[in-house]
Amino acid sequence: MLKIITILGARPQFIKAGSVSREIAKYEEIQEIIVHTGQHYDANMSEVFFDEMQIPKPDYFLNIGGKSHGAMVGQMIEKIEEILVKEKPDLVIVYGDTNSTLAGAIAASKLNIKVGHVEAGLRSFNVQMPEEVNRILTDRVSSVLFCPTQSAVDNLNSEGINNWGADTKLFLVGDVMQDGANFYKKLAQKPLGLVGSNDFVLCTIHRAENTDDQTRLGQIVSALNEIALTKEVIIPVHPRTKKILQAGDYDTDNLTIIDPVGYLNMVWLIDHCELVMTDSGGLQKEAFFFNKPCITMRDETEWVELIESNCNILAGADKNKILEAYRSHTFSKKFNADLYGAGEASGRIVKILLELKL
Repeated sequence: MLKIITILGARPQFIKAGSVSREIAKYEEIQEIIVHTGQHYDANMSEVFFDEMQIPKPDYFLNIGGKSHGAMVGQMIEKIEEILVKEKPDLVIVYGDTNSTLAGAIAASKLNIKVGHVEAGLRSFNVQMPEEVNRILTDRVSSVLFCPTQSAVDNLNSEGINNWGADTKLFLVGDVMQDGANFYKKLAQKPLGLVGSNDFVLCTIHRAENTDDQTRLGQIVSALNEIALTKEVIIPVHPRTKKILQAGDYDTDNLTIIDPVGYLNMVWLIDHCELVMTDSGGLQKEAFFFNKPCITMRDETEWVELIESNCNILAGADKNKILEAYRSHTFSKKFNADLYGAGEASGRIVKILLELKL
C-alpha cells in the first residue's frame, strides 16, 4: 500500500489536487490523506463546495491563517510534523507555491519523508514575490518534481538539478489545471443575478504588487474604465481588493464589480467572455484552456509559453500599454497547441508514483 499525505491550503490548490485525487481513487493500492492548513479562509469552501466539485474532504484541518509569512509557515511546520509522525506516509505531495506548499515540504524533508512537488520548476525570476521563494525552496528539498511545461524542466536543468546530490527525479507530466478545466467545463454555472450577453471582458486584480501600489492600481483601473466605455468589464472582486478600491476613491463607475464567485461560476465566466485581463497566474492558463486571449497586467509571467505562442501579452500596470494591447494587439487563434499535457497530467502523475515504488 502506497500511503500519501497531500498538503493543501487554498481553494485553487484543492481544485488542482482534486484531479489527482480522482485519479488516485481508481487504485486500491494507494491511500491518500488530505491535510488542509487553513492558510486562506474561503467562505466558498463549505461542505457543498467539496460535493459540487467532487473533491475529497480534508482528513485534517489545521486552521492556520491570517498571520505573517514567518508565523504561518512556522506553525504549519509544527502541526504538519505532528501528523506526519502519526501517519508515517511514504510520500508527501505539495502543490504550487503557497506557504502551505513550503511548510509541507520542509516538515517532510526534515523527517526524511520523500516530497513530490506538483507544478515544479516554474520561475518568474522575481524574488520579491513570496511565491518565487516558496517555489525555489520547495523544489530544492523535493524528491520527485512533476513539471507542467518544458520551460519548467529547462529551469531546473539550468539550476543544476543533477548536482543537487539528492537523487531527485524530474518528470514532464503536463498541467493538472488543464485536467480540471476539462472536467469542470460541463459543470459550469452562470453566476446568480448576472445580466448581459457573452460580449464582455473578464478581469481579476488581486496581486499585492498591483493592489498595494496606488500608482499601479490607478493606471489599471483607469485603463479598465476606458475599455468599459465600449465593452462591459466584469470584475469579481476579493473583499481585500474591494476595500482598497473604496479607500483609495478610485473611479470604478463604468465597471461591473461583483462579489467573489465560486469556481464553477468562474468557469462559466471564462467560457463565455470575449477576453481575459488579469494579474493571476492560474487564470492566464485557464484563458488558454477555454480558447480566450489574455492580457496580463504584470511585468513578468511564469507561463512564458503563452507569451511565445501569442495567446497572451504582458502589459504590466501601464495604462497606455494596457489600452494598446486591448485595442491593437492581434492575438493568435492557435489555442489547440499542446502546451500543458492535453488533460492527462493527473494520470501520468499517479502512474509514475506507482512505478517508482516509493
